[in-house]
Amino acid sequence: MSTEPTPITPPHLYSVRRDPAPELPPPPAKPRTAWTADQLMAAEFPEPKWAVPGILSEGVNLLAGPPKVGKSWLSLGLALSVAAGGKAFDSVPVDGGPVLYLALEDTPRRLQTRMGKLLGGQPAPAALTLVTECPPLPQGGAAAIAAWLDRNPHARMVVIDVFAKMRGASPIGASAYDADYAAVGHAKRLADHYGVAVVLVHHVRKASSDDFLTEVSGTNGLAGAADATLVLKRARGQADGILHVTGRDVEEAEYALAFHQGSGAWQLLDGPATDHLIGDTRATVLRYVRAHPGTRPKELSEATGIDIGLARKTCARMVDDSQLTRDASGAYFAPGAAGTGEGQA
Repeated sequence: MSTEPTPITPPHLYSVRRDPAPELPPPPAKPRTAWTADQLMAAEFPEPKWAVPGILSEGVNLLAGPPKVGKSWLSLGLALSVAAGGKAFDSVPVDGGPVLYLALEDTPRRLQTRMGKLLGGQPAPAALTLVTECPPLPQGGAAAIAAWLDRNPHARMVVIDVFAKMRGASPIGASAYDADYAAVGHAKRLADHYGVAVVLVHHVRKASSDDFLTEVSGTNGLAGAADATLVLKRARGQADGILHVTGRDVEEAEYALAFHQGSGAWQLLDGPATDHLIGDTRATVLRYVRAHPGTRPKELSEATGIDIGLARKTCARMVDDSQLTRDASGAYFAPGAAGTGEGQA
């Protein structure tokens, strides 16, 4: 008897090839687009639908990161959590619902192995549909996804891993920016029409930058067309990764994450990301100073057990690196803490 896993690609996803159909179903009634200021302020709008509250909202979410950083593990883990209605990143409760995951660089066997690790013995959610082959969005892919969304009206998320496999050829004569903007536009029309979160897994440039948005591979047209951009970067210190998030409906934030090699799961770490970007000694100092503004090295040493000489040197170096501030009396504060506005050294 064959031990090969049952193919998971649903044949009906490609019916568009045999029976051509419009790329998208007829659009709903055109929404209102003009208001007076008082009318707009008096209007009531529904809250955005979140796949992962505070992190992934309805619309196009561009998830970028360097090769081998763990983007596919992260996106597959999120797909399992949302489909099952569990906790994303092992800590954020999510409402369950159908999820479509296009794993275009994986085989069924690899997906089965990865899911086995992520599930850790828990049953696989039937609400997650996995597909390993799909035509580009402009050449039938958008219609295939639309057909699945029609069959799953309560769908919460669609993941395309990777976007390069689905973007299709650039329009003839279009600039690089316009081509990138148009490529994301195919996914955005799906997201907007169905009110679902669409996650496009993408890459970053080799060169790093202080602005994470400029690290996304391609032109600014990609991030410009997306509703939110998430960049997963390798971290130094206690965290394995930092997830930078910004968007139209999501507040700009940074989240420290730990990657568990055995299970492949990404876990959200407690506290500000800055606490996990530094070494153990500095993290201890920062946590104590944040809880006790105006701390001096002697008090810090007595409270934490850090050698007094090391405490003095660490605090001074953290001031140089803008991780702490110091007033004229020699007391230390966390950046932005009350009482640090005057007399800083």
